[in-house]
Amino acid sequence: MEILRTQYLEKLRAVKDKRLIKVITGMRRVGKSTLLRQFRDEILSSGVSQKRTQFYNFEEKSSGAYEEDWQKIHDKIEANLAKAEMNYIFLDEIQNINEWEKMVDSLYVKPNVDLYITGSNAYFLSSELSTLLSGRQFEVRMLPFSYKEYTKQIKDDNDSRLMQYLRYGGMPQAVDFLPDENLVVEYLEGVYNTVVLKDIMARVGNSEMLTRVMSYAFDNIGNGFSAKKVADYLCNNYRRVSSDTVEQYLKAALEAFILYPAQRFNIRGKELLKTQKKYYLVDTGLRNVLIARGEAFDIGRALENVVYLELLRRGCQVFVGQTKSGKEVDFVAKYSSGEIKYYQICETMRSEDTRARELASLREIDDNYPKMVLSLDQEENSFDGIRQTNLRRWLSSE
Repeated sequence: MEILRTQYLEKLRAVKDKRLIKVITGMRRVGKSTLLRQFRDEILSSGVSQKRTQFYNFEEKSSGAYEEDWQKIHDKIEANLAKAEMNYIFLDEIQNINEWEKMVDSLYVKPNVDLYITGSNAYFLSSELSTLLSGRQFEVRMLPFSYKEYTKQIKDDNDSRLMQYLRYGGMPQAVDFLPDENLVVEYLEGVYNTVVLKDIMARVGNSEMLTRVMSYAFDNIGNGFSAKKVADYLCNNYRRVSSDTVEQYLKAALEAFILYPAQRFNIRGKELLKTQKKYYLVDTGLRNVLIARGEAFDIGRALENVVYLELLRRGCQVFVGQTKSGKEVDFVAKYSSGEIKYYQICETMRSEDTRARELASLREIDDNYPKMVLSLDQEENSFDGIRQTNLRRWLSSE
């Protein structure tokens, strides 16, 4: 059964028929095409006739448009527009069409076109579209299944399912292969290779060095590092590479929505720091198949990564906090409402030493914003106003 991606559908509903280009971005295979189809089906079920919708998938050669130039595609769309009625045009993986931005611009200015496009690389938004269509686009950023979506798909929610989610992630197709974990791993390996080959190697080349850089980044999720640090490591262990080259590879991974950054934030001074940022992975399952095979599973990194992604889903800007004394707060989350929350993440708070360590940085913060520790412990406690909350319940909330 295909679940509705409600969070993203709500965003599209809010801007339907608005004079904006709806741009859905995210890594390949996170469900952008499915979302487009779900929204188109919703529009059709509201009474809009089939002839007023057009759907093109530019990854499928069978679509009849893959190898055509933008002008031919544009003319085909225009010829099929219903007159004097709103038309809904869906263009999937549009970056595969040369000079696609000209087609989008021409369709956008038509008064009877509501335009929805998807892309799997932020690079296609970074120059052409942002320059040509500045202020006229509304971006919806997609991620793999949240834990809440994951449990709806498998119709089960318990601690063992959470561990499965931490290990294998929430890529929609991967979840469909459960409970056959071998198939899940094979699928995720294919996703990694496809994404790297299509969305990174085509731009930066050198598959061996790219694999080294990605392996380092995946292995150090949740650790602060810089391009220079990665370059030094590779020079010492493999072969010489410049920090500029590493920076190029990391930038390409960010633009392909494989890695996500978290800058350091001085809590007392309320300012961003230039020291080593942290990186998180779009899906914990990808790390498992590339780095943590079999039983070599780092639950601490997975917990932190899952919380980071969930905060993004909840519309937060997410930073790594630093207190006055230099202690680290796992996440400073700025919500769209303006509220700030502080989060520490750990496997358990039952050890007195762990409890003291996790609470120390939060106790240093002297403002009145909520402070929370997320752990796998079933019990929930309060320590001088700092809430300890079960991670699975937190992921299933809101």
